[in-house]
Amino acid sequence: MGKPTGFKEFERKTGSYKPEKERINNFEDIYIPLDYSEVQTQASRCMDCGVPFCNYSCPLGNLIPDFNDLVFNGQWKKALQLLHLTNNFPEFTGKICPAPCESGCVLGLINPPVTIEQIELSLATMGWENNWIKPLPPALKTGKKVAIIGSGPSGLAAAQQLARIGHSVTVFERADEIGGCLRYGIPDYKLPKSYIDRRVNQMKAEGVKFITSSNVGTDISADRLISDFDAICLTGGSTEPRDLSVSGRGLDGIYFAMDYLPQANKRAAGKQIPSKELIDAKDKRVIVIGGGDTGSDCVGTALRQGAIDVIQLELLPIPPTERDASQPWPVMPKLHKSSSSHLEAEAVLGKDVRNFSVGTKSFEGINGIVTKINCIKLDWIPQENGGFPKMQEIPGSEFSLAADIVLFAMGFLHPEHTGILEQLGVEFDARGNVKTDSNYSTNIDKVFSAGDMRKGQSLVVHAIAEGRNLAEKVDKYLINQ
Repeated sequence: MGKPTGFKEFERKTGSYKPEKERINNFEDIYIPLDYSEVQTQASRCMDCGVPFCNYSCPLGNLIPDFNDLVFNGQWKKALQLLHLTNNFPEFTGKICPAPCESGCVLGLINPPVTIEQIELSLATMGWENNWIKPLPPALKTGKKVAIIGSGPSGLAAAQQLARIGHSVTVFERADEIGGCLRYGIPDYKLPKSYIDRRVNQMKAEGVKFITSSNVGTDISADRLISDFDAICLTGGSTEPRDLSVSGRGLDGIYFAMDYLPQANKRAAGKQIPSKELIDAKDKRVIVIGGGDTGSDCVGTALRQGAIDVIQLELLPIPPTERDASQPWPVMPKLHKSSSSHLEAEAVLGKDVRNFSVGTKSFEGINGIVTKINCIKLDWIPQENGGFPKMQEIPGSEFSLAADIVLFAMGFLHPEHTGILEQLGVEFDARGNVKTDSNYSTNIDKVFSAGDMRKGQSLVVHAIAEGRNLAEKVDKYLINQ
């Protein structure tokens, strides 16, 4: 432990952001990280607890107290090597992870927790700046061939682990670029795509083969996969969106968030979108339905496109601002916080765009195009047995909002069943996800699954952990063949 009294001497500091009214003029990275000397100071706040709950709270099991100590003592390269033992892509988690590790920080019981996420990002940044991060190709090849279906964080983590062991790995991606949700789900201002590109280049040098614009199940059949590969890993996303079956749903101008956000990312990359398919918020009144991260991303993207108004609706009640009895330490609490996009909306529009406990009743339009959304306020009634509160509409609370674009950001149900999953004949669980056993094996021989396709919609950090676990199971399978 570098400085036993650091947690008493120094206050928590994090990086800052570019001014709201400046940063909405483009899709460039909005984050301004701490300088490295301050990161070392922040690392000294780690208490080196007897039981490191931060480590157990991290889905990847990052060795947090250990790399904090190394950073404080200036051993940055060694700290990065330690971090890479558990996390293939610390710059991804350092940028977009909600940091469950910090929720489990023991210091957080009495003071603001250690800035673990900032330290991770700084380690990766310094690693790239100093050319410490290099390809690690295998010394020997096993002769086994593995197909990875889907190039999101789970697929990329599995591919890198398996390639480094010595297996020949081919990653199939139906989009035109590698990265899955990292590429086309998360806006550039939160995760610059150069972060993905340099990792993809590293993996290519390690022997991973990437095939884009390839819709497995259409462009390549399940039978061919079975015959050409020794193992098949299904690591696609949970891409079947949750919909609303209300009057007026079929009007033009109503879209799923994951039709809107990928298109915005492509435009930011300079790619042309056919005019008849273009979803542009410029000079439009935008309604976002869904209060999660995806909804927040829709808010930030709409502001950058020049929306004249944005309103975000959430079915659930407003979360607490502090932990309550239902969210005891060290679980990651669901708290009411303002994202960078919400702060931008306050600065530009002069209001908090979020509205909680609101239900959608119907849509109205003119000439087939949406112009209005009809809503009602909700009350959530606590249950005597402690179960989830019961939703109840408040009589007489109906109201309407003008709308030119409506974006559904209400989460996802499960992966798409049509195509490769049906062709392979894999079983599904009660939620519609690919069913596996403890070895990540499906009911079909040599077919495995991990990530959102197996677990359901989740965090990037969970997806990376899933991919790493999958690689371990697949390697054991191949060794025994």
